[in-house]
Amino acid sequence: MLTDILYDVMTDLIYGSVIIAAVAYLCGCFNGAVIVSKYILRDDVRTHGSGNAGLTNFFRTFGGPLTLVVILTDVLKAVVAIIAGVWLAGQLMRISSGEMDLATRILTKYWAGLWCLLGHMFPCMFHFKGGKGILSGGTIAIMIDWRIALVVWGGFLVLAVVTRYVSLGSCWAGASFPFATWFVYQDTILLVLSIVIGGLILYMHRANIHRLLTGTENKFSPHHKKE
Repeated sequence: MLTDILYDVMTDLIYGSVIIAAVAYLCGCFNGAVIVSKYILRDDVRTHGSGNAGLTNFFRTFGGPLTLVVILTDVLKAVVAIIAGVWLAGQLMRISSGEMDLATRILTKYWAGLWCLLGHMFPCMFHFKGGKGILSGGTIAIMIDWRIALVVWGGFLVLAVVTRYVSLGSCWAGASFPFATWFVYQDTILLVLSIVIGGLILYMHRANIHRLLTGTENKFSPHHKKE
């Protein structure tokens, strides 16, 4: 009987994890910069500037009020991915105790957040060429825990404003995320997931890191570039 119970629990966990990952990934695939530029402006943002499908490159290329649509899209998809993931976890995983429910919710937020970022960075519907994940990643941090978000966003804003290097603030966000996670939760599984998330962000900024080290990185300007 115990074997049957363990089998049911493992089945729930595996099945639930796969479903949550799939839903979160599809949410992440709705890249605001690509959707707005390609289907509204009829000019794919990935053919301009850095070639990145992110907020910074969109603003530098197009500017205008549609930038707010990009922001809203990338924020909302992260919110939906986390909320849907937590809801699915409650529906698919038979866990009864309150403490375990809390642990499951936190773990689910990290798991769904990871797959949402993967969808944003490598969207299947846009030839796996997406953005670098800062706006969506920052939203995920807020959805997980305000203390983690304070560390991630606080450092990002200070560095971006003082140096005008958005990429430097972005690198802080990726690098500080695992440390903030460990400080708040001190959990090995969450630490591993946070390292993967932070590592993905740093990986997507590898070209920016090279330019920062060589002094060739572009500083942010409130005015978009006209081609």
